[in-house]
Amino acid sequence: MKAATDIRPSPIAGRWYPADKELLAESVDEYINSATLPPIEGEVIGVVAPHAGHLYSGPVAGYAFAALCGLKPDVVVIVSPMHYPYQQPFLTSAHLAYQTPLGTVDIDQSLIASINHKLKAELGTELTQVSNDQEHSLEIELPFLQRVLGETFQIAPIMLREHNIRIVRSFGSILARCLRGKNSILVGSTDLSHFYTQEQARIFDTEMLRRMESFDPEKVIRAEEEGKGFACGRSAVAAIMWAASELGANHVQILNYATSGDMTGDYSQVVGYGAAVITRKP
Repeated sequence: MKAATDIRPSPIAGRWYPADKELLAESVDEYINSATLPPIEGEVIGVVAPHAGHLYSGPVAGYAFAALCGLKPDVVVIVSPMHYPYQQPFLTSAHLAYQTPLGTVDIDQSLIASINHKLKAELGTELTQVSNDQEHSLEIELPFLQRVLGETFQIAPIMLREHNIRIVRSFGSILARCLRGKNSILVGSTDLSHFYTQEQARIFDTEMLRRMESFDPEKVIRAEEEGKGFACGRSAVAAIMWAASELGANHVQILNYATSGDMTGDYSQVVGYGAAVITRKP
């Protein structure tokens, strides 16, 4: 791994969410405060959140991050897809921190190094560091974390282009072992089906959310190849589910679901958004 450098500037502020600090804080707070959570059973180990522009998926994402209110983790591991055509299966930032209009969020370099060491030793691959990446699916979650958790946490940002079940399961196990004994939260970033009609999307998304709720990460990955459900971050979700399981989690609870059509009124081609919490039930 190359030495990390400087701060990653936001390529999406002003497009995917407000660039103005006060407007961003106000809008994110509204999404979180408007979430009417069901009773959450057990200790929160992680959440699944969507990653579209805040105007589209913010109301659903608010449910995921409302589930973190009151928690004070030292580190948040955010696993997302990488939508850009890098060839490497696992990527992370080459920078020291991420910048949003709400401030900077430091990267836990020690944790990233530990994960990278185990990836090389066990899978023969590594976390490829990238500079000034344009990926939105990881950064889009940061303002929510900043408003819910304050300024005391660090992140471990990891972006995946890998969907092999054996490799993703091994990666999840590596995450769990690197996090054991740490005060941490896992975040899996994904949207659901893309550009189907509202009726079709609900069928596909209901199946994908059912597989998440059954706590079966292998079936989450297989849903797309079976043509039964879709999620661009299916491997990210599966990885944090496998990690959470090794950390003692035993329950996934779906908190909210909507589509872009529910926000725009256009139901001809929608994108699905789901929020879930992963817990350790007594």
